[in-house]
Amino acid sequence: MLILLMARHGRHHTIMPSNVNYRANIWALKEENCSHVLVTTACGSLREEIQPGDLIMIDQFIDRTTKRHYTLYDGQCSTLPGVCHIPMAEPFCTKTREVLIEIAKKLGLQCHSKGTMITIEGPRFSSRAESLMFRSWGADVINMTTVPEVILAKEAGMSYASIAMATDYDCWKEHEETVSVDKVLKTLKENANKATSILLTAIPLIGSMEWTDTLHTLKTTVQCSVILPKQ
Repeated sequence: MLILLMARHGRHHTIMPSNVNYRANIWALKEENCSHVLVTTACGSLREEIQPGDLIMIDQFIDRTTKRHYTLYDGQCSTLPGVCHIPMAEPFCTKTREVLIEIAKKLGLQCHSKGTMITIEGPRFSSRAESLMFRSWGADVINMTTVPEVILAKEAGMSYASIAMATDYDCWKEHEETVSVDKVLKTLKENANKATSILLTAIPLIGSMEWTDTLHTLKTTVQCSVILPKQ
């Protein structure tokens, strides 16, 4: 079993969210025949019940980004001709999410089994008005990296699942310290072992499971979503 590690922001966090080359990252994993993409992401909580330090196995997203490349099928690559209208009703791999949720439960970790992630452009944090608006839209957590990563992974036919960790309450919550880099890093440092524990247990388990049907479905979905140019 081949395991690849990738730091999307660079080893020393020198790449801001909008400048991450998400397409290159996903393509590199595809070229290495990766079947699964397990990611971790820091996020702000938009819900009282999702407390800093909690984990969330997100199952939906809302896209508020504007400057990113959202598809591998952009007409520039002869290897991937056509236009891909990939379905996004279920963006994250259900089977992989279930594995991660079950492991988190067995480890006794505070884990929310679903949640809607709203991805903003960044690198700034939200205004209070925006944070309140996102809550009214039904978003549960907020970050800067889920989109377009999850979309590209689906186009590449890979199982994608995300372990999100709440580091703060963004800025919507009254009488609560608003989000800051110091607060985010402090919470991450104190709780990073949670995601690590899940991954160390999940990777060998996923490697031992049968994924033929799941991966076939993902591949077929992509094939049925591409409209090829007329000859």
